[in-house]
Amino acid sequence: MLNARTNVGGFFMHLLRLAGRKALFCLAQTLHFVKQLTPVGALALPALALADAPAGPTLAAVDTLNGADTAWVMVSTALVVLMTLPGIALFYGGMVRRFNVVNTMASVVAIAALSSLLWFALGYSLAFTPGNGFLGGLERAGFAGLEFMGTAGQVAVSHIAPHLPESVFAMFQMSFAVITCALVVGALVERMKFGALLGFMALWLLLVYAPIAHWVWEPGGWLAQLGALDFAGGSVVHINAGAAALMCAYALGPRQGYGREPFLPFNLGLTMAGTGLLWVGWFGFNGGSALAADGRAGLAVAVTHIAAAAGAVSWMAAEWIARKRATLLGLCSGVVAGLVAITPAAGFVGPRAALVIGLVAGVACYWGATGLKRLLRADDSLDVFGVHGVGGLVGALLTGVFADPAIGGVPGNVLTQLIACVAVLAYSLAMTTVVLFIVSRFAGLRVQEGDERKGLDVALHNEKLN
Repeated sequence: MLNARTNVGGFFMHLLRLAGRKALFCLAQTLHFVKQLTPVGALALPALALADAPAGPTLAAVDTLNGADTAWVMVSTALVVLMTLPGIALFYGGMVRRFNVVNTMASVVAIAALSSLLWFALGYSLAFTPGNGFLGGLERAGFAGLEFMGTAGQVAVSHIAPHLPESVFAMFQMSFAVITCALVVGALVERMKFGALLGFMALWLLLVYAPIAHWVWEPGGWLAQLGALDFAGGSVVHINAGAAALMCAYALGPRQGYGREPFLPFNLGLTMAGTGLLWVGWFGFNGGSALAADGRAGLAVAVTHIAAAAGAVSWMAAEWIARKRATLLGLCSGVVAGLVAITPAAGFVGPRAALVIGLVAGVACYWGATGLKRLLRADDSLDVFGVHGVGGLVGALLTGVFADPAIGGVPGNVLTQLIACVAVLAYSLAMTTVVLFIVSRFAGLRVQEGDERKGLDVALHNEKLN
């Protein structure tokens, strides 16, 4: 078992050799493969010269904005923030042991606050200004931009959504960054130092999340140029968070008693309440990603609901067959699996495809949280990789299968989707390892053995549930 005082340097050097080097090699091979294929038109969409990328954020006349679209994206932003606070806090808090509930919820709240500030200080600029194919510029750094000059009739707008105030677009994208960081918490609960967690998430947001968001969602990003489809975050959010969670689980090592003692969840009622908030909030997550109050947004909401229901049913069926019973935790996990898998496809597929995606995701994520977890031998406490990593991979690949040009205007291509999945997975694995190593050198990662046994609520916060 690894703790803050036992050979952490050697462990991370081992991780860097085995995981980081292989991941970077895989990414390099992927880029070489892409370079060979692109000239012969083997990908879904032809790559465009980065010099032809759209102009960056600018000022526009107030009367050029679309009021209905602005209102819908503002509502969607609130729904996505609701997914984190209190959705993720309740979902995770109900699954940990009683003496770690406060710490789990405090981690989610603190990460939401810290990542929000870092987003406007630097993350938004790195992700959503043109820059180059791998990283944005600094023109929106330091809380710059987002102007509204009512007397002059001008407002800042993003080149990605010029019909919305840039403040609304930046807030919407902030809500995605916040929840992605919060998702990683599920893999490291019950054993990580609170200060180390905050330091890790601050660096991870800037060094991992922001670059990947730029690759996929900024028009000049190299995966966007390649034609990779990710409507609302299958790769940027879920594969990314899943990969980071897996590396955190390996770095921290298993919880004391893992595999030998029963780890009873505190309150599955809280987890159920969190699931409900996630389900409803996901309508803003996916529907809002249309960036318009239109038919595509409406369809995205409908297919989101269908996939969530299908995921719950297929997980329940798999669990019933394997264990002769259905559980509330399984149903909640199946809902999330379906929601995760439909995320990259929501603006590109119809109801029948959403049904298939949800059904496949429920079974795949059940295996991810059981059989695959045993194979990986990682104490991913709340199955972040098994549900979000696996579900994101399933959804991204099936987007390539089912994407309908009549809906999204672009065809799907499984090869392109696979390249994007491999690139995001490899980069996230490698850079997460680097970030963990940096934090471990300055703060250590894991709490003392006595504090872990006592519970992090009292040990780290001097608070406890009555």
